[in-house]
Amino acid sequence: MVELEFQHGTRFAYVVSPMTVYRYKARDSNGILMTGVMESSGREAAALQLDQLGYLPIRIEETKGWDWRESIKAFETFTTRISAEDLIILTRQMATLITAGLSFVSVFDALVEQTMNPKLKGILIQVRQDVEGGMAFSDALAKHPAVFDHLYVSMIRAGETAGVLDEMLDRLAFLAEHDAETRARINAATRYPKIVLVALAVAFGILVTFVIPRFTILYDNFHATLPFPTRMLIGLNNLVHSHGLVVLIMLIGIIFGARAYLKTPVGHAWWDTMQLRLPIFGPLLLKSALSRFARVFGTLNRCGLPALEALDIVSKTVGNVALSRAIDTIGEGARQGRGLVQPMKASKLFPAGVVQMISIGEETGQLEPMLMKVSEYYDREVDYAIKNLSASLEPMLLVVIGGAVLFLALAIFLPWWNLINVFKGGGG
Repeated sequence: MVELEFQHGTRFAYVVSPMTVYRYKARDSNGILMTGVMESSGREAAALQLDQLGYLPIRIEETKGWDWRESIKAFETFTTRISAEDLIILTRQMATLITAGLSFVSVFDALVEQTMNPKLKGILIQVRQDVEGGMAFSDALAKHPAVFDHLYVSMIRAGETAGVLDEMLDRLAFLAEHDAETRARINAATRYPKIVLVALAVAFGILVTFVIPRFTILYDNFHATLPFPTRMLIGLNNLVHSHGLVVLIMLIGIIFGARAYLKTPVGHAWWDTMQLRLPIFGPLLLKSALSRFARVFGTLNRCGLPALEALDIVSKTVGNVALSRAIDTIGEGARQGRGLVQPMKASKLFPAGVVQMISIGEETGQLEPMLMKVSEYYDREVDYAIKNLSASLEPMLLVVIGGAVLFLALAIFLPWWNLINVFKGGGG
């Protein structure tokens, strides 16, 4: 496998395979000097590999030992993740450079030079090589599904077909920015409840571990019976101390088992359906998914994609299996000539207002503007819901905190009240 990096205008490359390590200098098709290391079965094989990559070898020398610098670079590239922000910046830069009229090679030269993420840099170089080899841009991106998802590749393909690649990149960046902003605002709105719940869990653990067990010794001296809440906490303490490893293994097994189940089609569908039924968060998730559906569908419709193809893309990118299945049903209905409205009504996931606006858009030939209005409406609804999320969570949080505090207070203070009765009985 070959990976390339750019540093201070010089390109570095290395090939990883369990053979002899060679250091080389070569020039690419543009005459740019490249230096790096590669592993190969021999000097001739190394030259052949460079030639197959389109590089002209200048010097190939066998190294005397392990190059720790290249190993560190390879490790850093392997462990680095590509964040949503990296992809947003890349998409914005790409749109700006293409709008400026630069050639494809110049665009990617600039992108590679400006990209700081080593993993993304390597992917960009591979994409450039594939395109220079005759592959379509969208097909070159599709080789990296972990970075460029189905929506990204489909919109790039639509932009290539319609000749509006820069517009598609702008819309992709907007969608990614909107999703990232929504997630950040939800995280900010739920930060305080998370802190409170974590603090409550820590307090609970301290009481169970250090405070409650002392009542056992004290009560044993008076041969008294502990209150039920205290016995529950002591039983939990004994369970953790006696079978802590077993409990930990079971918890880890449950967590990994649940995650594995949720990755299956059945588990994923069940979880997405349950999310829509959650109080407070369910309506918020549905509104966000409907906004994404309308915006992506409208964008693809504007680019001239057939409705069936656009619905297929939207179904795979809407972010919720329950809604995705409803969109598949709508697409099947449209394929059978029933239009979009009837299947939408039957799904019961699309509110009446949405169905009515899409019906008007379908009848008047103004589907894309109507879809954008639907998206803007739900964007405002999501904004309002997020602003009031903390206020909506407060009653539930108060119930949880109040119940936990009451239980812990009874577990701590009831033994003291019972001890008073024991002392009075002993004194009498």
